[in-house]
Amino acid sequence: MAAVLSTSGNAGGLPAQPGSGGVAPFRPASWNTIGWLLLAPYVLVFAILVAYPVVYGLYLGSDPQSYIKLWHDPIFFNSVVNTLIFLVVVVNLKFAIALFLSGFFVHERTWIRVLSVIFILPWAVPSIPTILSFRFMLNPEWGIINSIIFKLTALDGPNWLNDRWIAFSMAGVVHIWKSLPFWTLILITGRLAISRDLYEAAAVDGASGWQKFRWITWPSLRTLYLTSVILSMIWTLGDFNSVYLLTGGGPGDLTHVMATLGIRYLRLDELDMAMATIVVALPFVLPLMWFMVRRLSAAPDEVK
Repeated sequence: MAAVLSTSGNAGGLPAQPGSGGVAPFRPASWNTIGWLLLAPYVLVFAILVAYPVVYGLYLGSDPQSYIKLWHDPIFFNSVVNTLIFLVVVVNLKFAIALFLSGFFVHERTWIRVLSVIFILPWAVPSIPTILSFRFMLNPEWGIINSIIFKLTALDGPNWLNDRWIAFSMAGVVHIWKSLPFWTLILITGRLAISRDLYEAAAVDGASGWQKFRWITWPSLRTLYLTSVILSMIWTLGDFNSVYLLTGGGPGDLTHVMATLGIRYLRLDELDMAMATIVVALPFVLPLMWFMVRRLSAAPDEVK
C-alpha cells in the first residue's frame, strides 16, 4: 500500500524533486529555447525580406565599372544637385509652412476643424491620381491653369513642364502639397502636449504672441521639429512620386533626383547602374539616420 501511494504521488512515476511538490522545475535553458523558437519566424522574415535584398543589391552594385560609368554620366550630377535642393530647400520650406499651419489649426473653432478635415485629404488620397491630376492641369495647351490665365489676361501661360527649373519647382510644390498635412498633424500633436497653464501665465505677464512662441512653443517643439525634419529628409530621398509622376525626369532628364535616376536605369535595363545609384545615395542617408538616432537616444538635457 505504501508503494502504491509513493508512485501515485508522481505523474508517470517521475522522481520527485526536493521542494517542487513532485513536479520537475522549468530550467532557464528551457525558457531560452522557447524564446529562440518564438523569435525564429521574425528572424526568418527579416532575413528574406530585408537582409537578402540589401546584400544582393550591394552585390549587384559592387562592380567598379558601374561607378565609373555613373561618374561620366552628366545626368548623375544634375540628379545630385536636384536631390540636395529637395533636401535643403523643399523639405525645410515644407516644415516652415507646417509649423505655421499647426499654430492655425490648433485653435478650437468649428470652421477650423472642418477646414482641417479638407486639409488632410491630399495626404489621404493615393499619389498616382493626385499627382497625375497636377500634370493634366499644367498641360500648356489644354490645362486648366493656362486656360484660366488666357481668359484673365488673353496671354498664353508658361510651358510649365518643358523648362527645367519651372518643372522642378512644380515637383517641389507637389511634394509639399502631398506631404504637408501629415507633418502638420505631427506638429499639432506636439503643440497640444504643451500645458495651457504656461500660456495663461505668460498672458498674465503681458507676453506677446511672438514671445509665447519663442519662449514656450519653440523650446517644447524643437526636438520634435528637428527629428521630423531629419525623418522627412530620409523619406524624401526615397520618394520618386513627386518627380517621376509629374515630369518623368524631363525635360531632357534634367529634373531627375537620385530615386528617379535609379528607375531610369532600370527602364534602360542597366541594373548595375541602378544599384550603383542606390549605393551612392547611402552617404546622404547614413548621416541623417545617425543624427536622428543620436537625438532620440540622448537625454533631454543633452538635446540642443
